Amino acid sequence: MRECLKSLLALAMLSAATLAAAVPRTEETAGNGEPARATFVDLTDDFARLHDATEGLPEAERVQAFKQRVLPLFPSFYGIERFEGRATWEQRDRQIANALARFPEQRAAYLAKAAQFGADLDENIASFRQAFSDFSLTTPIYLLHSLGEMDGGTRDFDGRTYLIFGADGMVRYHAGWESESAFFHHELFHTYHQQRLGDCEPVWCVLWIEGLAVHVAQRLNPDASEPELLLDFPAGMAAATRAVLVPSLEHLKTVLDSEDDATMNALFSSGTDATGLPSRRGYYLGWLIAQRIGNDRDLAELANLPRERVRPLLEAAIDDLLSTP
Repeated sequence: MRECLKSLLALAMLSAATLAAAVPRTEETAGNGEPARATFVDLTDDFARLHDATEGLPEAERVQAFKQRVLPLFPSFYGIERFEGRATWEQRDRQIANALARFPEQRAAYLAKAAQFGADLDENIASFRQAFSDFSLTTPIYLLHSLGEMDGGTRDFDGRTYLIFGADGMVRYHAGWESESAFFHHELFHTYHQQRLGDCEPVWCVLWIEGLAVHVAQRLNPDASEPELLLDFPAGMAAATRAVLVPSLEHLKTVLDSEDDATMNALFSSGTDATGLPSRRGYYLGWLIAQRIGNDRDLAELANLPRERVRPLLEAAIDDLLSTP
């Protein structure tokens, strides 16, 4: 009972501390006049404080406290509207409850990751600018507990793009990595490339976006491992795709212009399809294709290829890979 009363008292004090911690900040400008990074909001401590303040309370009360104290700090991410009917609040509540229950086992690594994040981000922005001197990061950055969703990536909410890093996902998926530079460069490149390519929906476009990001990360980090290049999720994805490379490429040719959700999920997420080919294989196939297209082009030229040139180059690269796999 005493622990429960302490938790309730801590929860009552949480709101002001949470709001104070979540004020966005804009970093100082770099030496060349460009911003070192855009608006940066760190919500990692807010989740940790909510966890501690509600520890010992019934699960339903903990979930409700999260929705009252943490969700309003970034409702576009933590709410369900962005899923456009593909998620319910019952499912979201279960994700929140699971994240709170599992937090103690990764707490130390999570807080250490959050503490180091700013320095790592600045270092990797600087090294990215060595390859792309005109890079200017204006995309808002959020560091948070993603409720198990992600380690990093861009998300579009209400017509605006955000670069979001999940400290929980970084701890979970990056264990054992020697370096996270390829990961940072991959995500930074997405913000750079989107400004040039724009939004597009078909498979061929997503294939180019993700494949080129892997190619850039590998070129900037030639010693990066397949996991560090994001090619080992699900585990063994790259090796599994290599084992069925020809049928994977042949199938890819037939769906280049598809915008079907199931096809997209099988190629770029954890979905499966009737082919039985590896899930998320689009990342590896896209990388192979970007390598072929990039044989006689530098990274800046690749990043600035207009979309009307990309589609025929992709198909030619697939044919080349099929003839000389």
